[in-house]
Amino acid sequence: MTATLLYQGHGSVRIVTSEGKVIYIDPFSGEGDGYDLPADLILMTHGHYDHTQENLISIKNEGCSVIKWSDALKNGEYKEYDFCFVNVKAVEAGYNKNHDVSECVGFILTFSDGVKAYFSGDTSTTPSMAGFAEKKLDYAFLCCDGVYNMDVSEASACAKTIGAKHTIPYHMEPVKDKSGFDMNVAKRFDVPGKIILQPGEELGLE
Repeated sequence: MTATLLYQGHGSVRIVTSEGKVIYIDPFSGEGDGYDLPADLILMTHGHYDHTQENLISIKNEGCSVIKWSDALKNGEYKEYDFCFVNVKAVEAGYNKNHDVSECVGFILTFSDGVKAYFSGDTSTTPSMAGFAEKKLDYAFLCCDGVYNMDVSEASACAKTIGAKHTIPYHMEPVKDKSGFDMNVAKRFDVPGKIILQPGEELGLE
């Protein structure tokens, strides 16, 4: 079995691991069924309201861990967390006028079968992306709204630097209808191995 990712829209995803553990990242979009599974791990990349709606997750399993940006980045050190079902490594994010690098993180998740997925959070190009190719990422989710973060051209360049097997554009526009999805932007995202996920669609991480 492989982990299954549900793209809820904007920067919000839900992952059910092969062990049946449930991970939510940047809860905001996807009300209702998208949050019906009890959480085992909740990750938040930064403090903006469109990434922090933990209240949508009504049920948490005993021992559920909540890791916020302020936990994952302490005194300039990016933290790493090792759970039995996933390893979580915080990485740089920010580098634009709307997102201070000292108050934002991205996350690289490594699942128990070795599959690696990077979630950029809100960011522009970061220096650490230059070293991501050696991590041999399987998936990279990159924001590209072009207003509060990098645009689709910059995100495409980042994707080529990162060199993940598959890259998925998300957080493609400022909050309007909460979907954060723009097919025109997705189509302009130019990188080999691109996957377009629309809100409500699932992806097997393998």
